[in-house]
Amino acid sequence: MASSTTNGAGPQLRRSFKQVLSSYFYWTYPRGSFHYDIMVTLILIFIFVTPHLWDFGANPSLFSGSLSPFQVVASGRFVIVTVQASDADISPGASYREVKRGLRKAVEPVMGDAVFVERWDGLYDAQGKLTAWRVWTHR
Repeated sequence: MASSTTNGAGPQLRRSFKQVLSSYFYWTYPRGSFHYDIMVTLILIFIFVTPHLWDFGANPSLFSGSLSPFQVVASGRFVIVTVQASDADISPGASYREVKRGLRKAVEPVMGDAVFVERWDGLYDAQGKLTAWRVWTHR
C-alpha cells in the first residue's frame, strides 16, 4: 500500500543558492522555464542599462576645430600649414617650447596626432600685429 505522504510524486529536492547560480552560469535550464526567463531578462537589462551607467568619455565634442580655415601646401618633404593666430593658444612672450607645443596643437586637426613641427614663421599685418603662423610640419 502506498503511503499517504508521497501521493505518487517524488520527493521535492531543495537546491542551494550555489547550485542555482551554477545552473545559471552553465545555462542548464530548459527554454520556457521560469529560471530561463530570469536569465534572459537579466541579460537584456545588462545590455540596455549598462551603456547609460558607464561613461567611457566617447561623446563627441560639440565643436572641434577652428572657425578660420587652414591653408595647407605640400612643399617637398614638408607640409606647410598656415594657422590663424587666434587659433593658436600662444601668449606673446612664450618660450620656444611653448610656441612649438601651441602650434602642434593648432595643426593637429589637419595633420593628426603624429605630427612633428619642424619650424615656423609669424605673418604680420601692416601695423606689426601677428595675424597668422606658417608652420612647416611632417609626419
